[in-house]
Amino acid sequence: MDGPESVTLDGVEIFVGKPVTETPAWIGQREVLMQLLAAWSRVEESDQPLNPRLLGKPGVGKTTLACAAARELGLDIYIQQATMDTRPEDLIISPVLAPDGGIRYMASPLVSAVLRGGVLILDEGNRMSEKSWASLAPLLDHRRYVESLVAGVRIPAEPEFRFVTTMNEDASTYEIPEYIHSRLMPQIYLDFPEESEERLILESQVPFAEDVVVDYILSFLRVAHQRDLRYTVRDGINLVRYAMKVLRRGDVDAAAAVRQAMAATLEEDELEDFEIED
Repeated sequence: MDGPESVTLDGVEIFVGKPVTETPAWIGQREVLMQLLAAWSRVEESDQPLNPRLLGKPGVGKTTLACAAARELGLDIYIQQATMDTRPEDLIISPVLAPDGGIRYMASPLVSAVLRGGVLILDEGNRMSEKSWASLAPLLDHRRYVESLVAGVRIPAEPEFRFVTTMNEDASTYEIPEYIHSRLMPQIYLDFPEESEERLILESQVPFAEDVVVDYILSFLRVAHQRDLRYTVRDGINLVRYAMKVLRRGDVDAAAAVRQAMAATLEEDELEDFEIED
């Protein structure tokens, strides 16, 4: 069995992670896709791609949009999840025990994208501390490199490397420092899809769903959006999937299955506002 791929920099062997291969299709909202592609484009050889941030409620499809843009450019996709506990070394290179008992330097998804010229999606970047963001500062300006204190190497980005971070519209654990904020331009906002697009998303993600179940959930999502509730198409996908699981048990009809799914998902006071008619 082949071992992991590696790259040698200044005599230091760095083992590179594999890209993400399974991503959902992007449906609708072509305008925001074109905005992201424009941010990543290069007008001429001396130009550099921008490092945009994608804003919107959890579940509106920010990561899916970034994956779609990467696929359109024919670039590999790497995803790194940011949390309040993310450390600079988590973003760059971590030492691990090698099979021979020595030390092996493992590249993060971010550094793997840097070395391979892929797309790095930093998910929920507004969860990360200033110290971690500071380690990325030279990567996000004209220098386009990161440095690993652990491995003692400077890692330049391949020309095709692209960066984007997603940020949810809720309370951030940390404020993003201004010198980083100015590097994360432009900001691209994702709103809820149109109802026709939401239908296509639900049907593509749950192809075994019955039309009546999809209709019920679309009705729920439409009202939820009007009332600015937290529910998005991702919640709709899970509602449809669970309702279909209940329905396939064979002892309830579609309306009852949707009621059970909603009862397990919505808050009690919200449930009163959504009446499912038989």
